[in-house]
Amino acid sequence: MNPEFENIYNAVRAGSVGHYEQKRGLIVVHGKEAVQFLDGLISNDVKTLEDGTSMLAAFPNAQGRLLALVRVVRHGDKFLFETEEATREKIYNNLFRFTFAGDFFVDDISDDYRFVSVFGKGFLPSTEPFLEFEGPAGHDYFVGVDNADDFFTELQNIDAATVTDDVYETMRIESGIPKYGLDMDETTIVPELGIDGLISYNKGCYIGQEIIARIHFRGHIAKKLTGLILSETGAIATGLPVDTELKSSDGKNAGRTTSTTFSPRLAKNIALAFVRYDYLKPNTVLTAGERECTVADLPFI
Repeated sequence: MNPEFENIYNAVRAGSVGHYEQKRGLIVVHGKEAVQFLDGLISNDVKTLEDGTSMLAAFPNAQGRLLALVRVVRHGDKFLFETEEATREKIYNNLFRFTFAGDFFVDDISDDYRFVSVFGKGFLPSTEPFLEFEGPAGHDYFVGVDNADDFFTELQNIDAATVTDDVYETMRIESGIPKYGLDMDETTIVPELGIDGLISYNKGCYIGQEIIARIHFRGHIAKKLTGLILSETGAIATGLPVDTELKSSDGKNAGRTTSTTFSPRLAKNIALAFVRYDYLKPNTVLTAGERECTVADLPFI
């Protein structure tokens, strides 16, 4: 294992402060008809969102398939949509087309801010961030570009580690966080992500609602994103390739892998995978090529 990777990973997983910067989209929606339009576009119920709180939601297409996964925050009469850089333009265009239909306004403010994930405890910035979210192992911040240098200086003053891309990717998979274009895309039906609180089944109609509701009330989805743990111990060089077909004990197709990594904490290779419903029970043994793996609930850590 790369010594730099090992040092950063071990420090952050032990609770030391680390930070990772990446590009994320930030889109603001406002107007007297904002709630009405948004409730017709996303999977969650915007009407229930109180000022200063956030929720997860998906933008489905008419077939219930995923356009983007977002985090929605309410600031007074404004709704802020935070999403991956890969889906930023798609979300903006999806929202902007409704600005001609009523009192509904959309602005992409992504370039006015820098997005930073801070891992560990003990970091209380005096530089006030524009937005702060609770993350899987710390907090996520949007910081204005004019304040970003002060924000990073504060992190340097407490010797916070700079998390590298490969460390972040391992921690992302360990945390069970899907990535657009790798673990999910426009072929993914929204309930297949298996993310709690992503879908409201009590609100009115929205794009893709009929198919999503039918899956829910039918009783189960055909497949779901879940975890896999490979049987070998140690950092095996032949990690599981992406998009490897999974087979059941009787040779039936059981799904496919998406993201894979070696987890130092578990001392095993792990993967995110779409596994068919009949094989989703934890500890179910599947095969990927010649290698055995067991189904595991997410997150791994």
